[in-house]
Amino acid sequence: MLPDRERNGRNASIPVKPVSRGRALCRRMVGMHTAWDAVGDGEFFCPACGGDRNYQRLTGRRRFVLLGLPVVPRGTRGPVIQCAACQDLFDPDVLDHPTTTRLSAMLRDAVHTMVLAVLSTGGTGSRAVLETAVCALHGAGYDDCTEEQLVALVDALATDAGRVTEPDCGPGLAIELHEALGPLAPHLAPAGRDALLLQGARIALADGPYTPAERDVLSTAGCALTICSEDVTRLLATARTPS
Repeated sequence: MLPDRERNGRNASIPVKPVSRGRALCRRMVGMHTAWDAVGDGEFFCPACGGDRNYQRLTGRRRFVLLGLPVVPRGTRGPVIQCAACQDLFDPDVLDHPTTTRLSAMLRDAVHTMVLAVLSTGGTGSRAVLETAVCALHGAGYDDCTEEQLVALVDALATDAGRVTEPDCGPGLAIELHEALGPLAPHLAPAGRDALLLQGARIALADGPYTPAERDVLSTAGCALTICSEDVTRLLATARTPS
């Protein structure tokens, strides 16, 4: 049988510098100590792990340690967020970033709202518009959506809101767009915000040039996505250019 050093490979022969027992003991005897208490938990997007993880919200009580005993309070620390997987600590504002699951749901809702907003301007009478709208919803994860369901939903929403095909983007529709697109915008790259607006533009163009109502809805959507008016104009023109 080979000696341990040979069995473990060449790295086994590299000496490891021992930790001074006296130094470690000194650190335990004199210094600062923080006692952490868990005050909450949940799921978040961990920047270190790059994915959704469980977390604990911690608050700490700092004390000066002498001879291994905490003797003098030195204030508090935190709150901080500790990842259950990597154990890294983060500021609480890390929770402002949605989890991957939540971000996917927000994107699906945004596409759904965009489609309904464009259709509410009168697009339900065109088969081409409905086909394009259904295709966009299928791509967003609404696999069971049909043209008939879309028409019924737009009609129901118009009746509930008391607005049957408004001549422009009325206050109710503008609020819906801002509520669905506004919270999502900070978490999308510029290309992602542009792509979402272009989806609505292609639906509007499926039956011909933009109507004033369609252009108004798309401009409102661009504003909700924090796209400047000049870029909205450029994107709407780009959508009209065959690829």
